[in-house]
Amino acid sequence: VFAVNGFLRVATGLDIGLSTKCVVIPKEMGMCHKIGYSEMRLPNLMGHTSMAEVILKSTTWQHLVHTDCHPHVRTFLCSLFAPICLDTFIHPCRSMCVAVRDSCAPVLRCHGHPWPASLDCDRFPGDEDMCLAPLTKDYKYLHKVLPKPTCQTCPAVEEFFTHKRVLEVFCDSNFAVKVKLSKKRTAFEDQEYNIECQVEFITQGSLLPYETQSMIQQWLLINEKCIERMSPTHRPMVYLLVGNIEEGIILVKQVYRWQRKDSQLTLATQKWRYHKCL
Repeated sequence: VFAVNGFLRVATGLDIGLSTKCVVIPKEMGMCHKIGYSEMRLPNLMGHTSMAEVILKSTTWQHLVHTDCHPHVRTFLCSLFAPICLDTFIHPCRSMCVAVRDSCAPVLRCHGHPWPASLDCDRFPGDEDMCLAPLTKDYKYLHKVLPKPTCQTCPAVEEFFTHKRVLEVFCDSNFAVKVKLSKKRTAFEDQEYNIECQVEFITQGSLLPYETQSMIQQWLLINEKCIERMSPTHRPMVYLLVGNIEEGIILVKQVYRWQRKDSQLTLATQKWRYHKCL
């Protein structure tokens, strides 16, 4: 019989003798939909005993899931907040926790939060026990490893420039992505945004346009303070984000406000096709 490890008793004081029940994963827990099962155990592995508590506590993690900071972040969090309805609780392995923590803790720090004590990886079982293990090491060879966005100082938004200056910046850059940002009105108090990306150009490397779009969306989610500065109102605003990919890290170095009346950016992107850098 699989023994539930001490994490549950120590971290939450939940009595394992307590009867658990299977319930449908609620619609409010969007991060745990389409994960291979539709029912969860309650109380869960975080010690939450009511569905209202589960929804309240899990929604604070949905933003981290959207940043896609690790391939297993959804699996890891949902195994705790919405454990699969089997005869016994299955914990994530310590190795999965460590992998997710190492990739996602910097994102939390960027938002001013430490990795929480309730997710201390030492409390999870080792891989030799019955637990949810990360995918094999072959995963990275089967899937293209894309450059990672990182937490960085927000570049100032430039509103006054010439197309010649923009072309000089393009010459020193790997990518330029046109981004349309607007605030969403949500039921919860936290800010959410609509992000639409359109790749204007990629100067080097083997990245496909949709891969660059995805990376810029992740960059904006990780650097949400930059979005806040760029989206002061609910009215959609358009920007051109220009930057470099250095040692597997994606860095945005220039942000241009793309205004309809200003044709300098349009001119620069049109001339870029034929432009010869010095």
